[in-house]
Amino acid sequence: MLHAFSIHNGRLHRAAAEVGEGTLDLQVIWLDMVAATEAERAWVERQYKVVLPSPEHLRDIEASARFYEEEGVLHLRSDFLSGKESHSHSVAVAFVVAGPLLISIHEEDLPIFRLLRMRQYAQSGEISNGLDVLIDLYGMDVEFSADALEEVYADLREVSMLVLDKPLSDTDASTVLASIAHAEHVNGRIRRNVMDTRRAISSLVRGKRLTPSNLEEAQQIMQDIESLDGHTTFLFDKINFLMGSTVGFISINQNRIVRLFSVASVALLPPTLIASIYGMNFEHMPELSWTYGYPFAVGLMLLTVGIPFFFFYRKGWLK
Repeated sequence: MLHAFSIHNGRLHRAAAEVGEGTLDLQVIWLDMVAATEAERAWVERQYKVVLPSPEHLRDIEASARFYEEEGVLHLRSDFLSGKESHSHSVAVAFVVAGPLLISIHEEDLPIFRLLRMRQYAQSGEISNGLDVLIDLYGMDVEFSADALEEVYADLREVSMLVLDKPLSDTDASTVLASIAHAEHVNGRIRRNVMDTRRAISSLVRGKRLTPSNLEEAQQIMQDIESLDGHTTFLFDKINFLMGSTVGFISINQNRIVRLFSVASVALLPPTLIASIYGMNFEHMPELSWTYGYPFAVGLMLLTVGIPFFFFYRKGWLK
């Protein structure tokens, strides 16, 4: 699918972009290709005299080849975050900058691109070329990552209340561990995403293609990324703290069970000894000539059980 946009009074306006129509006459500055077919790719290459990266090349490209220039055409490859929940993942997007035209190529429609297409204007002011659109996309990517971090922090706040308000049962601990794993997954994705955005902005700055206004906006994006880096580090520390606390509660629950068995085994040692002695059936044992020998043995065993358990109860070891 092709989404084409031209400029009108410094704002983006949707233009027709169907195979066979001459979009060159519409002064298109941004062509967004979402899961484009082979016919659409071939048509775009003929219309704009560019070579588009294939989907296989987009997935397997080396990290060092994410930014290069070929015959005056700038090629970039960046990862954008798709979704904020546990199914969030990174989607590779290729950018081709040919003069004032920006071509974006991705196999999956992304929230940031949908938002910019719905708004049909940039948040940073007027647009004059495709590089302005590209900078705005990176800026919206950082804002999207910040919103995702806020959701992670809100989830961790609920987990913190559950962990710190009362002792955790094993069932609650399993729920908490699942929530922590989800938060760590999303936080790691966000950290990787902003790192990739930083690399892309740095590549654009080194390429010396940005205008002074673009450079100012790029510097602001880099500052936002620095603040997000500190926040992701804080969230990682919080996740580690909650993980350690949860594991500690699980260990306490397990130790309580082991302690109960240890107390029971120690308390049952005296009656076990008495039962083994009275079970030897020697000739001069009391049960051969005493009617109450066995009741006496049973009572003695109960007494030897009761005394240790009473002592353990007074010590608080059975609580």
